[in-house]
Amino acid sequence: MAALQSVDQFLSENSQQSVEQLQEFLRIASVSADSAYAAEMEQAAQFVCDEMQRAGLDAEIVPTDGYPIVYGEKTADPAAPTVLIYGHYDVQPPDPVEDWVTPPFEPEVRNGCLYARGATDNKGQLFTHLKSIEAWTRSTGGLPVNVKFIVEGEEECGSNNLDRFLQDHRERLAADIAVISDTSQYGPGMPAITYGLRGVVACEVTLRGPKQDLHSGVFGGAIANPVNALAAMVGRLVDEQGKVTIPGFYDDVQPITDEERAQLANLPFDEASFLESLGVGETFGEAGYSTLERRWARPTCDVNGLFGGYQGEGPKTIVPASATAKITCRLVPDQDPERITAAIHTYLKSLCPPGLKLEFTDQHGCRAMVVDMGGTYAAAARKAIEAGFGVAPVQIREGGSIPVVASLREILEIDTLLLGWGRNTDNLHSPNEHFHLEDFHHGTRASAHLWHYLAEK
Repeated sequence: MAALQSVDQFLSENSQQSVEQLQEFLRIASVSADSAYAAEMEQAAQFVCDEMQRAGLDAEIVPTDGYPIVYGEKTADPAAPTVLIYGHYDVQPPDPVEDWVTPPFEPEVRNGCLYARGATDNKGQLFTHLKSIEAWTRSTGGLPVNVKFIVEGEEECGSNNLDRFLQDHRERLAADIAVISDTSQYGPGMPAITYGLRGVVACEVTLRGPKQDLHSGVFGGAIANPVNALAAMVGRLVDEQGKVTIPGFYDDVQPITDEERAQLANLPFDEASFLESLGVGETFGEAGYSTLERRWARPTCDVNGLFGGYQGEGPKTIVPASATAKITCRLVPDQDPERITAAIHTYLKSLCPPGLKLEFTDQHGCRAMVVDMGGTYAAAARKAIEAGFGVAPVQIREGGSIPVVASLREILEIDTLLLGWGRNTDNLHSPNEHFHLEDFHHGTRASAHLWHYLAEK
């Protein structure tokens, strides 16, 4: 344990310097969705490469067809476990900029939080692992585990080149377990290990009717109205009990076990506060399941956008030429994204009225994942988090999707420890994004202890 004490001492003595270095990282406006920030994206990749080298890793910038991937590695002992760490240096656009208290790329500490775009998602959380590795190499001269570190620049715009990188470097990237910190704690002072993520499919459907908008007084009642028809069609995707009506949708759903339902029921959850925070009066969802179960462990179907016809002020009496809906389904184990997408397409075609042409676009999808929390890697993570935060973590699922987790399982055949140091209230993707500095320091210490406990395995 002497090595851990040296690491903890190094982290304590260099805590302020770590915050200052993170602020330097946050000043780089690495917005991947906007090509106007291409120079800043390259700057951020170089910053990460320099930090990897500072931490003692052999690092390089790997070009892709888009923004580069930064890769670093260090072999401590061929007999030790190998950990693959993933993060991303790109951030969401800062808009609306006028809603920020301070400029999004001028990081400021106030009320114990560091405010800037990317503070939590994902620069701050990514930085905890860089700093923990640096603490090991500079205080003890080495690492207790072998490390491979991937940091991409396209997570916020689709990770279009990541899977190719994983495929092209499968042998080089071989590892025992992956670690990602791009999720959140369950609540303040309640760190969490996320053992399950829902998958997703996204698609778009367009109905086309007349070759142009038509006068509704002259033509209304004589031809099908694409907006009317599409509204009726998507309205039939979910019934009044919150059940998805797509044929075959539930065929492969892995049911929630009684043990897991009891575990979720034991989590502190205030439904009244939950509703108040969202500004709604009551919950809605699949009958027979709790709110947490529906959010984390049951599949869903949602219309994300519905548009067509006149959108301006005042009336315009037309039969629109077309209408479009954007649809996503959140999936659970063992649903197949391709099969679900095909089922959506088939169902919508069956509902489409005569006289309208249906166009369907499959946009993207990924599988759900659940990790066995009875294994030794999860046990190591629990010990590390308790050492870092001073309290044992809870085990949670998340309703969202992290496609890289599915890619790591399918391409590299490894599972992932999802260890989130941030909070759901950190305004991820919103104005005034921030990272509580106590969470940053706790997360860095937990990360440092994780390498020790994984090596003990």
